[in-house]
Amino acid sequence: MATSGKLGDASGDADIGNGILLMLAAVAVLSLMDAAMKQLVQHYPPMEVSCLRGLASIPIFLFGVTVTRQWRRVVPVRWLAHFLRGGLSILMLWMFIYALSKLSLSTAYGIVLCAPLLITALSALVLRERVGRHRWLAVVGGLIGVGIILKPSGTEAATLAGFAALAAALCYAIVALMLRRLTSTDSTLSIALSFVVMIGLGCGILAYPDWVTPARAHWPLIAFLGLCGSAGQYLIIGAFRCAPPSLIAPFEYTALLWAVALDWFVWSTAPSARVLIGGSVVIATGLYLIHRERRARHTIPSPMPDSGM
Repeated sequence: MATSGKLGDASGDADIGNGILLMLAAVAVLSLMDAAMKQLVQHYPPMEVSCLRGLASIPIFLFGVTVTRQWRRVVPVRWLAHFLRGGLSILMLWMFIYALSKLSLSTAYGIVLCAPLLITALSALVLRERVGRHRWLAVVGGLIGVGIILKPSGTEAATLAGFAALAAALCYAIVALMLRRLTSTDSTLSIALSFVVMIGLGCGILAYPDWVTPARAHWPLIAFLGLCGSAGQYLIIGAFRCAPPSLIAPFEYTALLWAVALDWFVWSTAPSARVLIGGSVVIATGLYLIHRERRARHTIPSPMPDSGM
């Protein structure tokens, strides 16, 4: 049928569009979660905050499973991959929260946001995905926007917190590629629930020697942390299920815009002119990528019609 190619393209466009929307929503929710973590890390050790994030999310997932009666979908298929992802995620959170405790939210994000470039590179090297020059241009353009916003000095970047943020970015890139493969065999529920359980238990063991009993005044913030963590996991898993990592990775640059806004409203750090310029560059690269992907898909020739139709 001559229309089969058009229908396939429409379905592919819908999947990519959904993946982009899910990633944008995930970035927004997780940015709010990071702001809550930055608040809590002023009172508790980084590993304890990571543990609280995982533990606070577990009841939310269990409630959803109970209501929908999807207990069979909770059981992982690839156990080893789940454990490896959990271990890398614990390491990533440890380093990222440490960076948050020493740096502003926008500075920490600016360093961590080299992750999309790492994801694109690893997608080409490990997953053998075709990464065209337009995706590379979008990633590099986003990094230029980040650089404009940060304008980091040598002394600011060359700190232990700065290197911790960079290492967290590398861990995140590896976890993102593992997530893409996990979505081909495991349900969203099993991937998300195993993550929060491993984070809660693993970080809890590491935090135990320096554990500080949470104050009653911080329980609402901890509950908010769990809610955002749960929603963020569902959204980001859905994003990687819909589209290749190298395609949706550049949209993580929008996290920097959220960080700047949160710095302004929560910590009274006003954006400068270069923040506005850099933010415009970040948004422009995302729009450019959307335009190029849609154009590329519509220029792919449809299959020839069958002779009998």
